[in-house]
Amino acid sequence: MISKKQGLVEVLDRAHIGFLTAVNASGQPQTSPVWFHRNGEDIVVYNRPVAARLRSIPANSKVALSLRGDRLGHAGISLEGEAGVDESLPPASVLPGFVDKYADDIADLGWTPESFSADYSVPLRIAISRVRAFGLEGWNETGDA
Repeated sequence: MISKKQGLVEVLDRAHIGFLTAVNASGQPQTSPVWFHRNGEDIVVYNRPVAARLRSIPANSKVALSLRGDRLGHAGISLEGEAGVDESLPPASVLPGFVDKYADDIADLGWTPESFSADYSVPLRIAISRVRAFGLEGWNETGDA
């Protein structure tokens, strides 16, 4: 789904913050800012073991990752899909491209790639099934790919 539109790939690779929405046990959507990385056709988010979404997702694996397409809100993207913990993924410190994308942020917050990986040790893989976008070249008016 992701590779079908080059503009989307470029936005995903440039964007630093996404807003991940999962639904808790009482049915309340919970949105949190996250660092994320495009890993082929999927999105990877590393989590602290105590993150509430790790308790919510086994009961309802449907999630959305929203991105602001530009600073003024003239464009936006919502990636919808199924999420699950994927212990086969390597730590963030060795996932190709993750540290390259977030090296400055990791250092600014006083972490090393290894200490970030220790704190955010639970990898969540999101398999994208639908992309909705507006204001992004190559997408139609309804925002569907």
